[in-house]
Amino acid sequence: MDLRIFTEPQQGATYDDLLRVARAAEDAGYGAFFRSDHYLSMGSGDGLPGPTDAWITLAGLARETTGIRLGTLVTAATFRHPGPLAIAVAQVDRMSGGRVEFGLGSGWFEAEHGAYGLRFPPLGERFELLEEQLEIITGLWGTPVGEKYSFRGKHYALTDSPALPKPVQSPVPVLVGGTGAKRTPALAARHATEFNLPFTSAEVAARQFERVDAACREIGRDPATMTRSAALVACVGRDDAEVARRAAAIGREVAELKENGLAGTPAEVVDRLARWREDTGVSRVYLQVLDLSDLDHLELVAAQVAPQLRG
Repeated sequence: MDLRIFTEPQQGATYDDLLRVARAAEDAGYGAFFRSDHYLSMGSGDGLPGPTDAWITLAGLARETTGIRLGTLVTAATFRHPGPLAIAVAQVDRMSGGRVEFGLGSGWFEAEHGAYGLRFPPLGERFELLEEQLEIITGLWGTPVGEKYSFRGKHYALTDSPALPKPVQSPVPVLVGGTGAKRTPALAARHATEFNLPFTSAEVAARQFERVDAACREIGRDPATMTRSAALVACVGRDDAEVARRAAAIGREVAELKENGLAGTPAEVVDRLARWREDTGVSRVYLQVLDLSDLDHLELVAAQVAPQLRG
């Protein structure tokens, strides 16, 4: 099982904070460092010193790390136009030497749109934006050098684009996720290399993965080519006291985290992840770490959890 680190910097983090976590994750052997793409803190925190832009951050990390993969979980289709977004992601992929993974979703947090002057359409329209953006972005990247790309949809139109620059990777891994029963699995089957279920139960995840498999088969795609992943909050300690201390530091209760996330001693977390793998077929888990100052937490999981899940 591939364990990855997932951060929520809108809750309060500088670029330097993220760099420390990314380097610690790389040194500890994690598969990737991912970050959310949000502009407003959630819950009771003040979010100081304020949000960092996801793709500017990843561009910096691309030059200050060497091997760890980098991505978003996930960029909102309401935040950027698809042409400039395709350019930005391709450029970060080149800056990293081919280490970018691109997560794209429809967007959901209405307050951040209002706070920063972004339009927040109804859900149906947001999904239409997501569909067209995935078509455009993958189309731009996939157009051979020297050829032009055009697209005309309900929301976007591109005419004779040179479709440059190209990313290093061909294709760039694309991540799609969510619990929509029909359109989301179909969209993932067409465009995604990975399907992610964030912060849900193994039972819900298993049903959704079955829908994704069915959508793949409907278009003649082998479901085995789709990576299954989950995102879960992590709170691991060497003993109960350390677990309780880490839960308190992020304002959560241990019992709730054990039910909805990955909380407990390394042995407890290994057992829970093994059951997730058996029940859902996930091969990748994003560990949401909320206390970015606690680098010992990352090292503990890397040393005492990850080795027991390999193979």
